[in-house]
Amino acid sequence: MSEDIITKGLSGLKYRWLDGYLTEKCGVTRDLQPDWRWIRYNVGGKMFAAVCLDGELKPYYITLKLLPAEGEYLRSTYEDIIPGYYMNKQHWNSVKADGAVSDELLTELLDKAYGLVLASFSRKKQKEICGS
Repeated sequence: MSEDIITKGLSGLKYRWLDGYLTEKCGVTRDLQPDWRWIRYNVGGKMFAAVCLDGELKPYYITLKLLPAEGEYLRSTYEDIIPGYYMNKQHWNSVKADGAVSDELLTELLDKAYGLVLASFSRKKQKEICGS
């Protein structure tokens, strides 16, 4: 059931490459938080990004973790980047799923979110997560 929701939600995403791009990163798992209808991307059990779905399972935000100063700068620069939807507004940011943020910028932000969360683990844990 949850895989059906994930498939339907991702099929409506403007950034169709996002799921494959994130799930190919070392140690990334994907799940569905059914109460919120969020497709979550985790590394080492910690979320670094999510695709937020509405009641009709259409994506409306891509939420990701960033350093506070960078998030603040991006929110002041890009109309389609806002404080994290239902998240800590200092560390989380949401990109409108149908907005004008370029693939290149979103890729960069997703890489930073992943790296930020992965770096929060000890070197030993990072090696366990990445299998090296």
